[in-house]
Amino acid sequence: MAKRKNEYVESKIEILDLESDVIKVLKDNKIDTIGLLWTQTRKSLKALGLKDSDIKQIIIKLQLLGLDLNKKIYN
Repeated sequence: MAKRKNEYVESKIEILDLESDVIKVLKDNKIDTIGLLWTQTRKSLKALGLKDSDIKQIIIKLQLLGLDLNKKIYN
């Protein structure tokens, strides 16, 4: 089974239209593409200092692109 590549993985996190403070935390931790964000887990994002509400926002925005944390892809 071939791994399907999501077209957004190379995109900058700005396209997620997250709150600016969330973008800043991610960028300060060298997470500047969807691909890097996508490989994170809820636990690792919490360790960066993001709140549950921030993480939920990230998950929702990723799901709209067919992705989820921890490298999940939806068809």
